[in-house]
Amino acid sequence: MILDTDVLIWFFRGNEKAKTAIDKALPFSISSVTFMELLQGVKNKAEQMAIKKQLRTWNVNVIHLNEAISIRSIQFVSDFSLSHSMAAMDALIAGTVVEYDGKLLTGNSKHFEYVPGIELYKFLPA
Repeated sequence: MILDTDVLIWFFRGNEKAKTAIDKALPFSISSVTFMELLQGVKNKAEQMAIKKQLRTWNVNVIHLNEAISIRSIQFVSDFSLSHSMAAMDALIAGTVVEYDGKLLTGNSKHFEYVPGIELYKFLPA
């Protein structure tokens, strides 16, 4: 299973439901896009180090972008940017999911529910 960025953000904010969902999803993978989004949201080096340490503790597999993911992501943007306002980062995460696992845990199901080849697992933080 691949986790979307929002689930991890909820975890780092102390959400117990996110902790439970992540524990059930172990072992899991993330896109390198998710890793970058997490790092982009930190306020200081200590938060950055805490994220890296936690990902290592979980032994998270970071899936790096490759040609197949890029091609699929470009197609998703072409197919869905006008009809569903698909953003580039979501397209890259969707491309990663379809190329590697097909299963995505996300609290933002509306960003992915129209993408063929993705089996959504919905996370509800509240």
